[in-house]
Amino acid sequence: MDEKEKIKQSEAYTEQDIEVLEGLTPVRVRPGMYIGDTASKGLHHLVWEIVDNGIDEVYAGGCDTINVIIFDDNSVQVEDNGRGIPTGIHPKTGISTVETVFTVLHAGGKFGHSSGYKVSGGLHGVGASVVNALSTSFEVWTCHAGKRCYAKFGNGGQILEHLKVLGETEQTGTIIKFHPDPSIFTETIVFDYNTIKDRLRQLAFLNKSVTINFEDKRSGMKESFHYDGGLKEYVKFLNSDSEVVCPDIFYIEGVGKDVKDNDIVVEVSFQHNKGYGTILYSFCNNILTPEGGTHEEGFKLALNKIFNKYALAKKMLKDNDENISNDDIREGLTAVISVKRSDPQFEGQTKAKLGNSDVRPAVNQVVSDGLERFLLENPDEAKMIMDKILLARMARLEARKSREMVRKTALGFTSLPGKLADCSSKDATKSEIFIVEGDSAGGSAKNGRSREFQAILPLRGKIINVQKAARVKVLDNQEIGTMITAFGTNIGEDFDVTKLRYHKIIIMTDADVDGAHIATLLLTFFYNYMRPLIEQGFVYIAQPPLYKVTQGKYLKYAYKEEEMDSIRKEIDPNIKVGIQRYKGLGEMDASQLWETTMDPNTRVLKQVHLEDIIEADQAFDMLMGDKVEPRKEYILANAKFVRNLDV
Repeated sequence: MDEKEKIKQSEAYTEQDIEVLEGLTPVRVRPGMYIGDTASKGLHHLVWEIVDNGIDEVYAGGCDTINVIIFDDNSVQVEDNGRGIPTGIHPKTGISTVETVFTVLHAGGKFGHSSGYKVSGGLHGVGASVVNALSTSFEVWTCHAGKRCYAKFGNGGQILEHLKVLGETEQTGTIIKFHPDPSIFTETIVFDYNTIKDRLRQLAFLNKSVTINFEDKRSGMKESFHYDGGLKEYVKFLNSDSEVVCPDIFYIEGVGKDVKDNDIVVEVSFQHNKGYGTILYSFCNNILTPEGGTHEEGFKLALNKIFNKYALAKKMLKDNDENISNDDIREGLTAVISVKRSDPQFEGQTKAKLGNSDVRPAVNQVVSDGLERFLLENPDEAKMIMDKILLARMARLEARKSREMVRKTALGFTSLPGKLADCSSKDATKSEIFIVEGDSAGGSAKNGRSREFQAILPLRGKIINVQKAARVKVLDNQEIGTMITAFGTNIGEDFDVTKLRYHKIIIMTDADVDGAHIATLLLTFFYNYMRPLIEQGFVYIAQPPLYKVTQGKYLKYAYKEEEMDSIRKEIDPNIKVGIQRYKGLGEMDASQLWETTMDPNTRVLKQVHLEDIIEADQAFDMLMGDKVEPRKEYILANAKFVRNLDV
């Protein structure tokens, strides 16, 4: 483009092209910026925003009961017996405070230390108004200062009925009822009972002073959650399907200080089980922080310091022995960390990681003091826990040679595994690796691939189930070692995602029960040992076709039974038709495998996402863990949904 053309285009771009979105319009134009997405996850986020307002009233000391109801039309009502919303005219907006709260972004009582909330989860003042903006109907009843008032909004946050006084009352509290807008939530407006139930139960664990009642009028189901034991009962619940090392659950609650001498409330509970995985959930002001942060760092520092100190004092370790590591302590650990702090600093809008540096020493001090006292006062329980940790330490040291070999390989000191057919490209962003089931399919994939950017790694049989295997056995598994070497990232504390050699790791297995099992075993390994691969979107599952249909020059592949039904309607019933059911990748020749499953222009890939870390933990533990009964119950409950089972 020459300079004259640039000037011409510049002159055509004027002030009239700058659009100013007012009121709640930005929320409706870009809802994903406020609730993440407009699918099921975003839909349920509307409920979380309103319920969190009730929990904030618990923090403020004015609420001990929250009632949540789903109605037949999928509208939701949330009631709390907190202080209610002030009803007077707001000095800045000139309209009632109730209308201000629900129609103005960044209007709320959660800004600054002089606000009505010392601690809150809703930091941005956008929650309630966003829910209003994304609803076709939004009603508010508030009992405050002796008056019961009502206001109604609709059509994306417009005021349909201004605030009016319904009468006098001695009660306080707020009721909000809303119906999500189907023009925004085009995928679904049907709330899932279990999703809401799990979140409400979690909030009851985290806030032991509150009772949360839940009713679904669509099904008639009701639940009530109240846990006087708080996090201690949460850990007991999480370990309910595991064999524990000792029955006692560690619990401590204490107070640290921030840089302005404000209280940081620290609550921690943990218990070891006889498994090998780790469940560690951390929260700040009830907000789950799946990427951890300073509260998790303080917790790990405390455990490392106190367990090593105790082991040395009791002569379980000698002075010149290598210390117990965090990995040793975390094997079989189930822990929950909850901190409550004014003005928390999270990394990003998703609030995935806590950043306040003063939280680290606060958690470290509270947990260190409590854990040291617990170990000294409970010597029998302390010995059981230490035996578990020291056994993990011994296994780690025994596996050191294997780990060193893996580390050297990742750094390029040895060659890549012989069964890997690598690609010629050294650009990880353009390279992809197919993990293929069996040598037969591996041969077809190697012959059909694009050698420039596609690598093939065939696996022999099924890898070890890492969910119920010790770390040393995992590292000794040849197929797992081959994958670690091929990826170049190493694992555990040495994992480095920047060294990943392929930015697409594609699981390609047969479309049958064995293939699904192999894919599940691989995902279990990635989740437990290389979780950033999933979190950062590097893992995919290939979708090979189920059928090949030919009739004369007509050729089509069907990837689902529904597609096959459509194809049957397209073909001429009077002409001979060829239908091939693929039971394995090895049945396809190289060209067919490329055309259907490997060609970036025609293939279907499913990217693996991690949306809910707690739900993922529970799913992997249920499907791949030691306990048979939960898995049996799941199979019996879901068997009715299985179609065309290929065994």
